[in-house]
Amino acid sequence: MESAKCVPSALGRLPFNNTVLKKLPIDDSDQPGSRVVPEACFSRIRALQPLVRPVFVALSQSALSLLGLSAQEVLSDPLGPEYMSGSRLLPGSEPAAHCYSGHQFGLFAGQLGDGAVMYLGEVESCAHGRWEVQVKGAGVTPYSRDGDGRKVLRSSIREFLCSEAMAALGIPSTRAASLVTSDLYVSRDPLNNGQRILERCSVVLRVAPTFIRFGSFEIFLGRDEFSGLQGPSAGRDDIRAQLLDYIGGTFYPQIQQAHSIRKDRNLAFFRAVMTQTARLVAQWQCVGFCHGVLNTDNMSILGLTLDYGPFGFMERFDPDFVSNASDKKRRYSYQAQPSVCRWNLARLAEALGSELDPAEAGAVLDEFMPTYKAFYLSIMRKKLGLVRIEEVEDRELVSDLLRVMHNTGADFTNTFRLLGRVPWPEEGDSERATVGSVVDLILEQCASIEELKQFGSQSYQDNLELAMILSLAQTNPLMYGMVADSPGMTEQLELLGRLKELVETNQDDLKRKQRDDWIHWIGRYRMRLGRECDSTSDLPVIIKERLKVMNGINPRVVLRNYIAQNAIQAAEKGDFSEIVRVLKVLKKPYSDPETLFGPDGCGEMEHSGAELDVAYDGKPPAWAQTVCVT
Repeated sequence: MESAKCVPSALGRLPFNNTVLKKLPIDDSDQPGSRVVPEACFSRIRALQPLVRPVFVALSQSALSLLGLSAQEVLSDPLGPEYMSGSRLLPGSEPAAHCYSGHQFGLFAGQLGDGAVMYLGEVESCAHGRWEVQVKGAGVTPYSRDGDGRKVLRSSIREFLCSEAMAALGIPSTRAASLVTSDLYVSRDPLNNGQRILERCSVVLRVAPTFIRFGSFEIFLGRDEFSGLQGPSAGRDDIRAQLLDYIGGTFYPQIQQAHSIRKDRNLAFFRAVMTQTARLVAQWQCVGFCHGVLNTDNMSILGLTLDYGPFGFMERFDPDFVSNASDKKRRYSYQAQPSVCRWNLARLAEALGSELDPAEAGAVLDEFMPTYKAFYLSIMRKKLGLVRIEEVEDRELVSDLLRVMHNTGADFTNTFRLLGRVPWPEEGDSERATVGSVVDLILEQCASIEELKQFGSQSYQDNLELAMILSLAQTNPLMYGMVADSPGMTEQLELLGRLKELVETNQDDLKRKQRDDWIHWIGRYRMRLGRECDSTSDLPVIIKERLKVMNGINPRVVLRNYIAQNAIQAAEKGDFSEIVRVLKVLKKPYSDPETLFGPDGCGEMEHSGAELDVAYDGKPPAWAQTVCVT
C-alpha cells in the first residue's frame, strides 16, 4: 500500500521569486558578525537564529490576504509561529539583509542597514500582485553593529498595531501580517534611565512592495565633511545605476516607458518620489501623526510610512508636539515634518548625484512645499465638509481653527469628528443657541486651566533658547532686538504671553473665553458652509454629502499611545486579547465606537483588568500624559 503524499501547507506553497536578489549585487560572505559591506545592496543570511517556543500573539487577515493567505491557514499550521518569525526557513525564501546608509538627526551616519530585519523574499502571483516579505527582530545580521538583532514585545506590538491602523486610515504604509513572541529574553532599558529589565523577544512579519528607502542610495556617498563617514560603496556609480534602474523598472514602469533619455527618466522618477512624499506627509498632518524619527533611512522610496518606532498620534493639538522623548531639540516635531521631508529629499538628490541635473533637481525640490500645501488643504477641506467649491480664504479658515484648538487645548481627533455635528446654517437662527450643544461637546475635549498651565510651563522649561533670549532682554537689549524678531522666537514669545495670561485668569474666565472663541470660529465656518449651496443646488443632497465625506475622513479612533500601552501591559502579563480587540477597532476607524469594556465590564473577551475604563474614542485619561516613548 502506497503511503499518502505529504501536502505542503499554505505557508509552504508561497510563490517566492525573490527578484531583487537576482537584479542587484549580493554580499555572499559567510563571515560572522557585523562588518562593513562594500559593493553590495544585500547580504545573505546563512544561519537562522530561532526563537525559543514561539507563539502567535496576533494576525492581521487583511495583510495576510496580500500573500494569498488566510488567518485560519496560518493558525492551523503547526509550524506557523516558526515560519512567521524567521525561526524556520519558509520553502522558497532566501534570507538576506538590506544595506543602506542614512542621515540621522541631520548628520550622515555611514553604513546602517537592516540590523534587526531579515528579508525572506518576494511573493508574486497574478491574483495578489508582488509583495516583499521580511521579519523584524529575527536576530543578528552584518548590519547589527553592537545590537543583538532582536525586538521586544513592547515595540513589536506598537509596530504591528500602527502598521495596520495606518492602512485602515487610508494612509500608505508597510503592513504587518503577524506578531510572534517567545520565551527568549533580552535585556533592555526602555526609558533610557539606566534601569534594565528582561523582555520577551518578538517578531513582526512585515509586507510591502519594497522596503527600499532614501538611505538605500546613500551607500554610494563619499566622505562627509561633518561626520567624516562615507557610504560602504562610495563611488560605485555603476551599482547606483543598477539600483535606480531596478526601482524604476519595477515600481515606476510608466516612467521608464515614457522617457527614453536617462536623465529625463531619472528626473521624472525624482518628481514622482517628491509628489508621493508630499502627499504622505500631508496625510500624516491631517490625522495628527508624528513619526518620531524621520531620518533618511526611514523614508520609503514609494512614499510609504516606514519603520514604526517612537511614533505618536497627537492628542491635545500642539504644533510643537514631539512623539520621541529622546528628541530634545524637537527636530522631528509635528510642525517640522513637512520641512524635514523636503530636507530628506534634498539628501536623496545628492545621493543620486550625476544621475540628476542639479538645477532640474533643485527645481523639483522647490515644488515640494507648494505640492504639500495643495494636498494638505485638499484634505482639510474634506475634513471640514467643504466639498463643492474651493475658496482662497479656506486656508485662513483652517489655520484659524488650528489656532483656536491650540489655545483651548482641544483634542485633535475628537474635535474634527465633532465638527460634523455643527448644524447647517439656516436663515434667522441664533448662533449661540444653535451651536451651543456642539460647543459644549467640543469644550469637553479641551484642556482645563491647570492642564494648559502645565503644558505651557513644560514647553517653556524645555526651551533653552527662549531662556537665553529672555536673559538677553535683561542684559543686552540691542542683541535681544536682533534675535527676538525671528519667526521661531516670535512663536515662543507668544507662548510665553499665553502662559502669562493663564496665570492671571481662572477656570470660569477661561471657559467663557474658550466658549466665545469656538462660537466665533463656528460662526465663520457655518457662513462658509452656506456658500457650498447655490440657488440651483439640492440642499438635502449637499448636507448628506457633507456628513458622508466628514465621517469618512475624520477618524473616530486612532492608535493613541495610552491605548497601545494598555494592550502592552496586558500582553506582558500573558493576555493577548486586548491586542486582538484593539486591532479590530483600528481596522474600522471611521465606524461607531467600541469601548474597552462593555456594560458587564469585560466586553467581547475577558480582559486583563488593566486600569483603563474609557472608550477608545474618549478624551484621554490623565495618565496618558505619562506614557514615555523613546
